[in-house]
Amino acid sequence: MNTKALHKLSYGLYVVTSRSGERQSGQIANTVIQVTSEPPQIAVALNRENLTHELIRESGVFGVSILAQDTPLPFIGKFGFKSGRDVDKFAEASVREGKLGVPLVLGHALALLEARVSQAIDLGTHTLFVGRVEEAEVLGEGEPLTYAYYHQVKRGTTPKTAPAYSKE
Repeated sequence: MNTKALHKLSYGLYVVTSRSGERQSGQIANTVIQVTSEPPQIAVALNRENLTHELIRESGVFGVSILAQDTPLPFIGKFGFKSGRDVDKFAEASVREGKLGVPLVLGHALALLEARVSQAIDLGTHTLFVGRVEEAEVLGEGEPLTYAYYHQVKRGTTPKTAPAYSKE
């Protein structure tokens, strides 16, 4: 089987966030999709080892910042290759609290979504969180950052906890 065929699937790049009590976290994710329009629902697959996963499981809410194509690599690296257990990813970032209490990353975002978890599906290493969108806002115009653009133009890499990770 040639798993490189999976690299042809289209993805975006997003910051997925959550909060439980005083703890908050955010991470880069490439697996946010709209799954229904009535009611509007989205799904995100997150690695069970990530702090953001833990906080979504505890709180039942999450936020999504849809990133612009011109998002710089250091910003992606801060949210994608560091653990919220070790660093404050929100330090020096433009952030506000959403209506569901989640931190929403404004910098480099074209739009924001807030969702309440309606289902959590165990996928082994990952959980697929399906959430009903309760808030949505467009921040600006521009092209969203795709995973293909991130790899081909920005020459970004994939962390081991990402669903699209494969050993070369």
